Amino acid sequence: MHIRPVRPTEHDALVDIWLRSVRATHTFLTEPQIDALIPDAGDALAPGGPLELWILAEDVDDRAVGFMGLVGADVSALFLDPDVRRQGGGRALIRHAEVLRGPLTVEVNEQNPDAVRFYEAMGFRMIERTQTDGDGRPYPILRMAQTGA
Repeated sequence: MHIRPVRPTEHDALVDIWLRSVRATHTFLTEPQIDALIPDAGDALAPGGPLELWILAEDVDDRAVGFMGLVGADVSALFLDPDVRRQGGGRALIRHAEVLRGPLTVEVNEQNPDAVRFYEAMGFRMIERTQTDGDGRPYPILRMAQTGA
């Protein structure tokens, strides 16, 4: 796998990866709750949107299998196709971001323990916890920062 910038034609593929990843990892959300998030995800992942997007792609066919969105040194999105989880792609994306931006920050759902463990393994430590997400929903968010990766 390799990392490259997003292409404008990959919007639908990114939304598909996001959706399948959320369904596999955000088990605290119901299907209607996930469906309600799709428009916001689509907007965030649109060409010219708020995120600097990097693609994790297959070496053979250059097909996107994951992506990371940055805002400065903040990892605002990191989603992998469920079929490539635990194969080093997430680690590679974080290392790529570290080269670009230095120490990173991230917000992660507390109810997604695999993600929390992943970021802890990447040198992130909790610096703040909120009871609700940014939209006021009852999903605790952990704000994490790298402390010496």
